[in-house]
Amino acid sequence: MNTPPNPALNSSRLARYLLLVATVAPISATGADLKPETAQQWEDYVKTADARNAEHLAHGNAFLFGDEVSGHAAKLRCGGIVVGPMGPHVPLKVQSGLIHDWTGAVFIPNTKLEDVLSVLRDYDRYKEFYRPNVVDSKRIGTTDSKDRFSTVVINKSVVAKTALDFDYEVSYVRVDDHRWYSIADATRINEIAEYDTPSQHTLPENRGTGLIWRLHCIMRFEERDGGVYIEVEAIALSRDIPAAFRWAVEPIVRRVSRSSVATSLQQTKAAVRAHSTTETVGISGRTDDPAMKRTSAPTPSTSSLVRPLR
Repeated sequence: MNTPPNPALNSSRLARYLLLVATVAPISATGADLKPETAQQWEDYVKTADARNAEHLAHGNAFLFGDEVSGHAAKLRCGGIVVGPMGPHVPLKVQSGLIHDWTGAVFIPNTKLEDVLSVLRDYDRYKEFYRPNVVDSKRIGTTDSKDRFSTVVINKSVVAKTALDFDYEVSYVRVDDHRWYSIADATRINEIAEYDTPSQHTLPENRGTGLIWRLHCIMRFEERDGGVYIEVEAIALSRDIPAAFRWAVEPIVRRVSRSSVATSLQQTKAAVRAHSTTETVGISGRTDDPAMKRTSAPTPSTSSLVRPLR
């Protein structure tokens, strides 16, 4: 396998894909500093996750983890979005922090892998694709092996007047003509306090509410069955929940985590379908082209599509 100059995706978003995950962590009105021991436990966990994915690919297993689950692909082809935690103890308690590890998958019919990757590398438009949470986005730079971009993410429903400013680095690997994967890391995360007010100010890294301290995202793409399957594993580090409130807050965190991943996948699907529609109209020169009608069909709401992974 080699790392190509193009094309590819993020997520991070999901980042993005973002994305992909700025709403998965619990928050507190009080400040928090990331402790060295917490950061080390995060690094150890990410190394284990990356090794698990590398081993899965090396041993000739199905490219998508979901293909090892009976009926998984059929659910996706029926329009479902499948989301679930990577283990029974998510979020995972570490020293003064929590690790949130969620996976999700979606199928986009009537599209090509190159179309999906083209959309997901259009970082300047993430603020359109993933609104209202992503309020700003821009490409920073591209090399033969990596893309770099930034986003500003808000979550009005969780922390009033607070935003997170991310820098991401994404590596892309082409397995063959029909399969790619990407690995994304947030290389910088700064909390913006009093966002969009006269008192707005940016805090140093590893300071603030501890909404998200670290973010790592692994994505896989496979073109088959007349469309493209997208599978994402989004891993985030946040501050811990005080023990007195954990019983009440953890179920909310899990619901928000599931909803966040599902929403990002649904928004990605919508962006790719809109891109396909534009491309079809541009080629056909008319709006009654059958292919255009096929790609612009209404999409059900996210809440009606999400199914548990396990």
